[in-house]
Amino acid sequence: MAYFHELSSRVSFQEARLACESEGGALLSLENEAEQKLIESMLQNLTKPGTGISDGDFWIGLWRNGEGQTSGACPDLYQWSDGSSSQYRNWYTDEPSCGSEKCVVMYHQPTANPGLGGPYLYQWNDDRCNMKHNYICKYEPEIIPTSPVEKTYFTNQPGDTHQNVVVTEAGIIPNLIYVVIPTIPLLLLILVAFGTCCFQMLHKSKGRTKTSPNQSTLWISKSTRKESGMEV
Repeated sequence: MAYFHELSSRVSFQEARLACESEGGALLSLENEAEQKLIESMLQNLTKPGTGISDGDFWIGLWRNGEGQTSGACPDLYQWSDGSSSQYRNWYTDEPSCGSEKCVVMYHQPTANPGLGGPYLYQWNDDRCNMKHNYICKYEPEIIPTSPVEKTYFTNQPGDTHQNVVVTEAGIIPNLIYVVIPTIPLLLLILVAFGTCCFQMLHKSKGRTKTSPNQSTLWISKSTRKESGMEV
């Protein structure tokens, strides 16, 4: 979801479409009511007290090609920009009005007075494609070996990037590698300490052998010492 607090930063339908596609996604398409309710729950976070979020509709990927139509066939001319064949619709009362309004927004005007169809929240309305609004992108799920990440983005610049990441848990072998690799320096340190200790013990052992008496060099007098002939 790209929400711009500054009205001057909001974009046209075509600019929103290009922004989504430049990030590998597409303007939001909705397949069923369950997806509609999911988006509604995400938009409700924008209206929580203290968020400072003002009114602002969101472009979705529904639009129609060709000149203005006022006949009853007009609603059937709308199609999804990502090629989806979904026939799910959630129009506000008396919409679409057709004519020169060819691109569709999802209402998000929590401070507006309710109309004939109730509050201007989450239902769809066709609008002129050059009008400036926020927008919602839709992405294919990605598999990345990391922890699940869930983020909500608010931006004041059209060039900001947004990414929704869907991940799965890594297998046992990758987890084992992450455990073993950090222990390698510790194992090397233990081996060095053990080798140093063995070298010192071996060195001390040789030192004791060299300083012990050697019986082959002892001199023992063969003559009997005379007590009376002792000299000082």
